[in-house]
Amino acid sequence: MFDPRFIHLLEESVGFPEAARVLEALEEEPSVSVRLNPAKLRECPFGGAAPVPWSPYGYQLAERPVFTLDPLFHAGAYYVQDTSAMFPGHLFRLILDRLPEGLSVLDLCAAPGGKTTDLAASLREHDGGKSYLLANELMRGRYGILRANLETWGDRQVGTVSRDPSAFGSAPLFDVILADVPCSGEGMFRKEPKAVEDWSPETVEFCAARARRILSDIWPTLKEGGYLLFSTCTFNRTENDGTVAWAREHLGALPEDMGVQEPALRTEYGYLMLPGRVKGEGQYAAVLRKEGTPDNLRRANPLALFRADIPAGPESTLPRWEADRTTALQYLHGDALHLPPEAPLGPLCICYKGLPLGEAKNLGTRCNNLYPKAKRIKMDIR
Repeated sequence: MFDPRFIHLLEESVGFPEAARVLEALEEEPSVSVRLNPAKLRECPFGGAAPVPWSPYGYQLAERPVFTLDPLFHAGAYYVQDTSAMFPGHLFRLILDRLPEGLSVLDLCAAPGGKTTDLAASLREHDGGKSYLLANELMRGRYGILRANLETWGDRQVGTVSRDPSAFGSAPLFDVILADVPCSGEGMFRKEPKAVEDWSPETVEFCAARARRILSDIWPTLKEGGYLLFSTCTFNRTENDGTVAWAREHLGALPEDMGVQEPALRTEYGYLMLPGRVKGEGQYAAVLRKEGTPDNLRRANPLALFRADIPAGPESTLPRWEADRTTALQYLHGDALHLPPEAPLGPLCICYKGLPLGEAKNLGTRCNNLYPKAKRIKMDIR
């Protein structure tokens, strides 16, 4: 199933015992997990879920529900995310413990938005909305997915742009940068069979070179004393510690030991979440600090500076109508609604369990469904 060259590189990167455990785990079914939006939901709505040790909002589910048929999913109450992909969020919170309030943060390669929403929630918990998070995605097709997911999540301190890393200039603007760079995707082999087909040693070298270019382009925008959180969803040393070693030599980056313990595997410069050690997929992450003393007086709003789009959710000033699950699914499906006589007339916001889903216009005799066509449920809701 796996390219012998991949197996050799895996053994070379993590050692034979770990590699054997990874290969065995990759033959198993993938797990499923969610991360709550603490601004909307504080208790996991799924029975039998187990907390994720490295995320205060993460839960490993006992089985995979039909998320499409859960109105809470469409309300942005949680985000479906692999537990290993939550690990950079853990390192981000450790970084926040060292920093003051009111930060400027960049998520450089943000789509589809899983790590962005994790960062956004952590910033809210850190200072109650005094920080700004700029989410960037160069690929236009993926950028639309990012915007839609952030609109559903609902945080007005988060904005989106679509720029090449080189287009951010050279002014030191950001206190923290997350660079979750494109990689050879070894950590996604279990979930994406095409990643197995596309893997080659040449792809590994190409991705490593691209990561070095990305870090070189964005490093000048990190403030002195700031932190760059580097991550990939791959296992090999070439793309991971090898890239950090390059950044240390050529950019002056200072790798930081964040004191993380098992189940993460400590590498020379970072940490690896490996299938077999954890139920999730593969994830590498390392923290790099820029030498110097932080200048906490120079504050800029990167959302305004880069003219970011602020994803807009349902209008918060509209009268609200609480729908039951059946009516909520009909609304999300794009069906015509039949509201009772006591429902307010005119524009209103359809809600489920207190969370807004979207807008409608109640004319009394009928209610026009204004839920965006692009977001409507396509499957049978019965």
